Amino acid sequence: MNINTGKPDHIEDYLASLHKGQWFGWSDSKNKVYANLIIHDASKIKPTEQECIDGLTQLQSDYDAETQAAIDKKASGKQKLKDLGLDDDEINALMGA
Repeated sequence: MNINTGKPDHIEDYLASLHKGQWFGWSDSKNKVYANLIIHDASKIKPTEQECIDGLTQLQSDYDAETQAAIDKKASGKQKLKDLGLDDDEINALMGA
């Protein structure tokens, strides 16, 4: 996960979303690639590399959609306040900007 944005950016983010606990690991912790993925919990099935890629892509799409929805809601809220007659300074004061 990107430390600055929180956006998923590694298959490890997808793997962590599949099950609770430390069910997977890496044979080389300095080289976290699919080839080094190991499963610690025998009750869990190792996802395919393509499942990991697709899962990460979906997490990223979901993150982007949620981020855009928050931006859109903020803009909509500001517009509604303007429609009620508040000016930009008043809106910024209310929103802590």
